[in-house]
Amino acid sequence: MSLHFTDAEFLEAWKELDKPQLEGGWEFFTETMGVKIYRLYDKETGLYEYKVFGVLATCTPELCADVYMDLPYRKQWDGYVKELHEKDYDGHSAIYWEVKYPFPLSNRDYVYVRERRDVDVDSRKIWVVLAKSSPLSPLPEKSGVQRVNDYKQTVAMESDGACGTKVFMNYFDNPGGNIPTWLVNWAAKSGVPAFLTDMQKACGNYSNYCQKNKK
Repeated sequence: MSLHFTDAEFLEAWKELDKPQLEGGWEFFTETMGVKIYRLYDKETGLYEYKVFGVLATCTPELCADVYMDLPYRKQWDGYVKELHEKDYDGHSAIYWEVKYPFPLSNRDYVYVRERRDVDVDSRKIWVVLAKSSPLSPLPEKSGVQRVNDYKQTVAMESDGACGTKVFMNYFDNPGGNIPTWLVNWAAKSGVPAFLTDMQKACGNYSNYCQKNKK
């Protein structure tokens, strides 16, 4: 039984693979590299929450889920990772993740929890990963690095009916500080599609990585 996420949260995540839930102010933002992105303005923070719909044409959903969950491997293929590891903090596991930001901005770091479930629904196999900030994890903040305490992400994946994976992603984070609008827009318009492209390449190289590291 999950200590961090409810059954309802997992249910809501995979439902959007069938029908995107875009009522209540969601607006179409951009489509690039076959990825559609919608956004919702958050009045409290002045930032946007995003929903992403796309297809990774050359990897199976199980492989995508395995690659997505493999933190040591992500350090090999994600150039924005400065530090990434899972540790036990006062009896519960959490992930520490430091992200490189372009000069002169400070890097951002996250402490978060996540859970993967492989769900069977009416003869369909769906892979769901939920993640959110864990601000109570006792990890001191680093000098010169901005801690992100408001972060959540949902990823749901299933077969596209061929050799690929249909992907739904919903995420929000408040990076704090004064982030230029151009960088926020770039991250949403280009960064997410580029991440999915990089992940697809990483899926193609995963078996070699596993053999070398005897996973």
